[in-house]
Order: sequence, then structure tokens, then C-alpha cells
Amino acid sequence: MCFVRHGTTPTTGKVLPGRARGLHLSEQGHAEADRAGERLARLGSVRAVYSSPLERARETARHVASHLALPVSVDRGLLECDFGEWTGAELAALRKLDAWDAVQRHPAGFRFPGGESFAELQARIAGAVERLVARHPDEVVVAVSHADPIKIAVGDAMGVPLDLVQRTVISPCSISMVAYADGGPTVLCVNSTGDLPPIARARASTGGRSPAPTGGRA
Repeated sequence: MCFVRHGTTPTTGKVLPGRARGLHLSEQGHAEADRAGERLARLGSVRAVYSSPLERARETARHVASHLALPVSVDRGLLECDFGEWTGAELAALRKLDAWDAVQRHPAGFRFPGGESFAELQARIAGAVERLVARHPDEVVVAVSHADPIKIAVGDAMGVPLDLVQRTVISPCSISMVAYADGGPTVLCVNSTGDLPPIARARASTGGRSPAPTGGRA
């Protein structure tokens, strides 16, 4: 499965937009998404594209899908975390809060005020991955989502405790590839903004297991 974070928006790095509607890709974000589509097309084996329902993700997914001649399907399991009362807050202000330290150092025990907990987000994204893997056995799937869900999905695949997932960076339109197989997941790349590992080479590196979903669990 190829996890893709949405492209840059006018508020990226400045605001915690969460699930607020009406946030679209910037000109830079559209260009990033188009490049991501070109890179994924070179794999030559993508069979489905899924997206979070938020505009910035769907716009990214449409760029990607245009290079693959595939439709975009929306899956709510790929949705951004519900930041509750923090939705739309400036990151500079949030970083001054004592609670921000908990977000970075102990996310497993943190719930956003009036919103979702990291543990709930972890369960949701794991369910989405399991569902998509089961729906597309032995196929390469693209899932366009958001930074925190992708951090957690990749962390789960690597066996990283939830409290340590913030040590991973997921940049706009970066691609992270995970092979799901009966013997367990294998992480092929994380936060890639360059060339992706060829599928044939990736299969060899995993002992012949396909880097596409093969019915394993998140």
C-alpha cells in the first residue's frame, strides 16, 4: 500500500486545520500532487486510489489518479484526526500550551479537547488499512490521507509504540510504502519524495512477498 500525504495548502505549517471544510491545495500543492502521480505511475502496477473525504486530500488523489487512469474512491477511515476545539488554531499558539508536550511525547494518553484520541485514530486507520487490504488482495493500492494517520499506519507496520510515532516526519505529498502479507507487514520506504523502489526489487527484498496488500493486518 502506498500512503500519500496531501499536498501543501495555504495553511500548511501554520494552522491545525483538522477536519475543517473548504481548505484546498495551494499552487505548490497542486504541483506536488502532480509529481506524486508521475512517480506512482512509474510503478506500473497501481490498481486503486482511495482518499480521505477532505478537499485537500481528494484534490491530491485526483492528480495522482489522472496519471494512473483510475477513479478515486473516498474512504472515511483515511480522514484526518478530529482535533476538536483545537481545529483551526495557529500552531505557534498551540506549541505554547502544556498539553502540546503531551501530544509530542505521550500521544497514547492524549485526547484532543472535544475531539478524537490518538488511540481512537490508531484503531480507525488500522481498520481502514485492513479493509482496503482485504478488498485488494495482491494489488498495489494508493491511500491519500494526512500526516498523523500515515505516521500511525507506518508506525503500526514497524511495531513502533504509539508514544513514539511523532518521531516520524510525513511531508506533503511524500509517499510511504508498506507491503502487507500473511507473515506480517514490511515497510519499503517512508516519507519518500524521490524515486520509489521498483516493485520487482521490493519483492526480492521481502523474500518474494508482494509489496502490494496480500490479506495481512495493519
